[in-house]
Amino acid sequence: MAKRNFGKEYKTSQELVTILEHRGLTINDRQKAQLYLESIGYYRLSAYMHPLLKTPKSLHQYKTGASFAKVMMLYRFDKKLRMLLFNEIEKIEIAIREAVMNMAAERTGDIYWLTNSSYFRDQTIFNNSMAMLSKEYERSTEDFIEHFKRTYTEPFPPAWILGELLPMGSVNRLQNVSVFMLPCWSRGCQYLHLLAMHVAIMPVSGIKSTKSSQTI
Repeated sequence: MAKRNFGKEYKTSQELVTILEHRGLTINDRQKAQLYLESIGYYRLSAYMHPLLKTPKSLHQYKTGASFAKVMMLYRFDKKLRMLLFNEIEKIEIAIREAVMNMAAERTGDIYWLTNSSYFRDQTIFNNSMAMLSKEYERSTEDFIEHFKRTYTEPFPPAWILGELLPMGSVNRLQNVSVFMLPCWSRGCQYLHLLAMHVAIMPVSGIKSTKSSQTI
């Protein structure tokens, strides 16, 4: 597809409301719609408008019964779904982290296994993990880390303490440790977390992220 100039001008919230009305979107409260467009943004909300368009969607005409209220209903549903996922994923990630740190300590008999290269099949992963851990440990101001530094002589704390400084992606990569394998669903959990954090529209809500398809 040949590229073209963007060719679009800035539109005020009032102008956007008028355009949406001309395209067949019912807006019962223009002032409230303008406030939503100003506080959330047309670009973000356009993804929730897209399912309400007639086919072919390139004509930018809304189906009978399509309304700004339905757009906001989809937006709020997606927001609540994202928050619910974050809450449940956090519980799973905490459990996975604890299982990884404690399982390896039990099987190796070494509470400092996380800083011992002999337990890693992939030395690149070990070196990357150690570089990250050393940096995070050095700059951490967490109470439990400060307590360990003040109280004990070891260069690093046991795995179940040090592991708290690792991001979940790094915990998942510890499947390359020689003493155990992480189940594949732990990586699926990470994938859901990334979706909830970075994808504009949660795909499980049945809405595709199609912001760019809306022409103004």
